[in-house]
Amino acid sequence: MKLFHRALPAAFALLSGSVLMMAQSSPNLIHGGDRITLPGPPEVEKQPVVDSYFGTKITDDYRWLEDAKSTDTREFLDQQIAYTDRYLKQAKVRPEFADSLDGLVHTTSWSTPLQRATKTCTDYFFMKRLSSEEQASIYVRHGFTLAAPSAKAPATKPGAVEMGKDIRLVDPAKLSKDPNTSVSIVDISKDGGFLAYGVRQGGADEQEIHFLNLKTSKAMEDTLPSDRYNSVDFAPDMGGVYYSRFTHKGSLLYFHKFGTRASADTLLFGHEFHSELLTELDLIAAAVTDDGHYLVVEVSRGVPAKRVDIVYRDLRKPGSFFEILVWGFDSRFSANYANGEWYVQTDYMAPKGRILKAMPAIAPEAWPTIVPEGQDVIDGSNIVGGKLFVHRLHDVKSETSVYTLAGKPAGKIEYAGIGSASDLNGRVGDRYGFYSFQSFIQPPTIYRYDTVTGKQEIFAQPKSLFDSSQYELKQVFFKSKDGTQIPMFVAGKKGLKMDGSERLLMTGYGGFNLSETPGWNPLWAAWMQQGGWFALPNLRAGGEYGEAWHQAGMFEKKQNVFDDFYAAAEYLIANKYTSSEHFAISGRSNGGLLMGAAMTQRPDLWGAVWCGYPLLDMLRYQKFEMGRLWTTEYGTAENKKDFAYISKYSPYQNVKAGTKYPAIMFFTGDSDTRVDPLHARKMTPLMQAASTSGRPVLLHYSLKGGHSAGVSAAQLIDDYADQLTFLWTETGQTQAKKP
Repeated sequence: MKLFHRALPAAFALLSGSVLMMAQSSPNLIHGGDRITLPGPPEVEKQPVVDSYFGTKITDDYRWLEDAKSTDTREFLDQQIAYTDRYLKQAKVRPEFADSLDGLVHTTSWSTPLQRATKTCTDYFFMKRLSSEEQASIYVRHGFTLAAPSAKAPATKPGAVEMGKDIRLVDPAKLSKDPNTSVSIVDISKDGGFLAYGVRQGGADEQEIHFLNLKTSKAMEDTLPSDRYNSVDFAPDMGGVYYSRFTHKGSLLYFHKFGTRASADTLLFGHEFHSELLTELDLIAAAVTDDGHYLVVEVSRGVPAKRVDIVYRDLRKPGSFFEILVWGFDSRFSANYANGEWYVQTDYMAPKGRILKAMPAIAPEAWPTIVPEGQDVIDGSNIVGGKLFVHRLHDVKSETSVYTLAGKPAGKIEYAGIGSASDLNGRVGDRYGFYSFQSFIQPPTIYRYDTVTGKQEIFAQPKSLFDSSQYELKQVFFKSKDGTQIPMFVAGKKGLKMDGSERLLMTGYGGFNLSETPGWNPLWAAWMQQGGWFALPNLRAGGEYGEAWHQAGMFEKKQNVFDDFYAAAEYLIANKYTSSEHFAISGRSNGGLLMGAAMTQRPDLWGAVWCGYPLLDMLRYQKFEMGRLWTTEYGTAENKKDFAYISKYSPYQNVKAGTKYPAIMFFTGDSDTRVDPLHARKMTPLMQAASTSGRPVLLHYSLKGGHSAGVSAAQLIDDYADQLTFLWTETGQTQAKKP
């Protein structure tokens, strides 16, 4: 069993009166692609605020837009939304993209199942969204498959378990009339009798936690209020749940006893441990081992964590103290517990990762090595069926090796070509594990893997309208500015021209030790259906080649990430996949920062830029929402040394008036509680005023959407259609091709 799975100030006071020039706009026309014309963007008044950073004066003209709730900001948003709508209504290709996306999004889809053995059978719990539905529901299947019907088979007795049928447990459509209300599986009790699930509104990170008694099919009265939960885990005796929630003063671990008020919950861990204060940067998550013996706590220091500590409590001894498995090492550790032994995946003294057998009260350098560090980075590991499954990335392509718990090789999982496989999902005592496999040209297929025989069979496969046989996916390598070799995936229709005339959409991320592997996305699929190339370079600061690769794009080395991205573009142009005129780029979150750098540092390379949920004012990002947690990746301008390099690339401070910027769409929404939408709000008028290219600069602002998943399928289709319509229209003057 894998114990943990990662993913994880006051606004400027406004002056009284309106600061927007209502019903006025610049007389200069804006010319979009495909003969779209717009008046100049709405005029936005500047209210300069001057900050001093270690003797350097920095002027912020749009500080007032940091206040999302002010009347003036809402007035600004109304005008920008109307301006963007005026553009989209003229775009001829939008209906084609909407139709294409409707067929790609509205397909039946599943999540990888979680299994629980009961007295009568094995139950499989998973998320499933039917092709006609807006949101996924929570289901259970009793038994793996539906038995073939037989004329001699006796009728099912009343109250008996119906084998092989998918039974809906929680339907979000019955919880709210809002189609942007979503649910998710949070935990399932060890006996499969109780379900904990989250309820999320729109794209916000916060969710409520509800509980369902599966034996009675009745909802429990207990509810955990809407919050950011790092973990929720049932107690072995089902007397309550252990849960960890984030606060800006530090994460806290509680025990909630069923039948009591949440305000009476017992604090178990937080504030301080081992004579060390725990702060906002120290994220706490907890899990109960499969045998119910231990409550295991991981403390992750920052995002990404530069250090992970692990402690545990013996639940068989009421009132026992937390004991240390590992504490105080500037490395990451992740625990597996099996058969009374601790197995730890770590980058301690091994930047590409290794697996050690941990021994409490003994220093990690003395722990026996089970799987040594190799040439390829270890991306994940889990123990299922008494075997150790180690997931590696070989030049960013998934490979999974099987070992005994003594570290002896015991086979491999074979995958179907270039793509991304998930970790094998299962517990120590489960014979079967589950994983998904996908790529840019292959929707996710979920497989069941037999840990005894190695046999694989399909659990769920979508019936997609995307014909993978018509497309190709390849990997190329190029050199960045400093000579570092960078891999890149390129996909498109077979036979697509390479004479510089085709459109190409490139995305990227480059940060937080996250590996960008070939994954399915209806957005990219619709672009390729329309006839464009798609590319994804694996930029430094990701996790594709281990911690050294990550560190090569952090802090003062962040410019390496941007240079990698520009080198990728230059390679694609030189090899005639496309040209600058037909070059579209897209990125969100940390990838939105990448887009901000790309538009301000190399505006000559792109025809159009989509900048989603972005970080753009890097001098102030740490003051809002979850920004303080990311100082372990970027640093903070509150420190003189960090200010020196952050100020050089921060997009908001590096917009230059009189520059011919490409067409740009900023994209965010009110429900983003992770990256504050203020970044896009402030950058939009700054870029609109600075650009002299005559190209559109738009703000696409959702009143419901946010950073996290959770919006309805219809909303997703609308958002994707707007994004692709803009990028396609602004990267060519010809009529769009039919899918």
